[in-house]
Amino acid sequence: MPVSKKTARPRAAARPSDRLLAAALATLGEGVIIADGRWQRGGFRILFVNTSICTMTGWSSIELRRRRVHGFLHKDNRHLAELRRWRSKAVPGRTFTGEGYLTRCDGTLLYTTWTFSLVSDSRGRTSHVAITYRDMTAKRSLQEALMHSQRLEAVNRLAGGVAHDFNNLLSVINGYCEILGSKPAARREAAREIGEIHRAGLQAAGLVRQLLAFSHRQTMAPKIISLNQLVRDNAGIFAKLLGPGKSIALALDATTDHVLVDPSQLQQVLLNLTLNARDALSPGGGVTISSANRKIGSQFNSRLGDIPPGRYLQLCVQDNGRGMDEETQAHLFEPFFTTKEQGQGTGLGLAMVYGVVQQSGGYINVRSSPGVGSTFEILLPEVSEPADPRPASLEPLPTTRGRETILIAEADPVVCKMVAGILTADGYKVLASASPAKALQLARRHKKPVDLLIGNLNQPDETKLARALYAAHPGLRVLATDSVPGPSFAWLPVGAQASLAKPYALSVLLHTVRALLDGQSPVRKTSRAIVKPRRTSPA
Repeated sequence: MPVSKKTARPRAAARPSDRLLAAALATLGEGVIIADGRWQRGGFRILFVNTSICTMTGWSSIELRRRRVHGFLHKDNRHLAELRRWRSKAVPGRTFTGEGYLTRCDGTLLYTTWTFSLVSDSRGRTSHVAITYRDMTAKRSLQEALMHSQRLEAVNRLAGGVAHDFNNLLSVINGYCEILGSKPAARREAAREIGEIHRAGLQAAGLVRQLLAFSHRQTMAPKIISLNQLVRDNAGIFAKLLGPGKSIALALDATTDHVLVDPSQLQQVLLNLTLNARDALSPGGGVTISSANRKIGSQFNSRLGDIPPGRYLQLCVQDNGRGMDEETQAHLFEPFFTTKEQGQGTGLGLAMVYGVVQQSGGYINVRSSPGVGSTFEILLPEVSEPADPRPASLEPLPTTRGRETILIAEADPVVCKMVAGILTADGYKVLASASPAKALQLARRHKKPVDLLIGNLNQPDETKLARALYAAHPGLRVLATDSVPGPSFAWLPVGAQASLAKPYALSVLLHTVRALLDGQSPVRKTSRAIVKPRRTSPA
């Protein structure tokens, strides 16, 4: 008879021990709380907590087990009534989820998402509540930063559009000031008044450039300037920004003070640093703006990121305010970082300061101690060339005695009329229209070729007009005029194109037109180029 084999029974899986389950809960990355399932005043009584919830909140396990979940940890009671209703009607498998702030032991807030789940005993009755918390603080900060940047982008577009319209108005104001200033009779009767209007127009144009810089539509326009003079010129504005009860002092000790910077951007840097100091000052406090010559030797350039050897201008903005701790200084120049209350600051001011200094080939450091004050130190490369001439007072407009045909495509009727008038008075044959389509019709009806096209060429219709004219007249010259110079045209010879950013001086317009028509290849963008240094972290 065959020997019967004993059928092997499947081995039952080992049930995890309570100690193993507790160890697994303790090591989870999410915060876990197990509470008594009975609702008590203030929430559920805490029975067990894992290591993560203690790390997240800063409370010890003993401190947490003495408390109620909702009344102790949760910042507000908005969800308390809803949680209580859920407990009275909930069945196993139905969870209660939400999100909000928890209170840490030091009073700071932690943003989390949470899930409440029922735990049943062997009889199917609810005995406990298991609660998990996930720290969402970093993710929420990123989301808020994204929303903030989207709002800023909308403001940027608005700022760019407003700046464009203002530049048209300023072109007219400044242009007609030049026209009046060139008339001997007007100069005798109202020379001072015309000059004041023109100076105000130039200042307004500078403000518009700052608006364009904020909207990231303004390229750097560096000039060689006197650093000390720029500080002196703006000291009155800085004093007004500080307000009553707070003083400003200048200690400009630099003997050679020429630097290559965009003066409007550097002015904005000083404005931001002054505002930053103002917010840190107590009544009776003060700010000192100083300059000095610095020479960095090769012995200080031994590591990557050190400042290259050379001669620098040191510009310091020092205050005796409340100062900053090391943690604040570590994040000071990061975009969206701010120590101000919500809604009181964008966190972009010092980030802009850092960016402008870097683009200018400079370096910025900060020294600060709580209760002592802060010093922002900027180092800018010193240049030996003489300073560029400052804007001069009104002079008579030049006479170029042109005879060529010029087509103007300008949407703003007042700007169009002014430019057409000054060019006609100078001898040119001028065709003008507000739309590219009508401008092309004028050009085709005109018996002679168009020698020069002037207009805003950043839009597709204007570009199409320029290409059509160039196809018909290969000798065409193009002068692009807009608030921001656009890119050059690859299909047009370099010497046949130039650009002027609004608001431009009529004298500059006349000289540029003549140079283009004479084939003298005027520079398309007159600003000097700045070589960007390697990016280093601020000290």
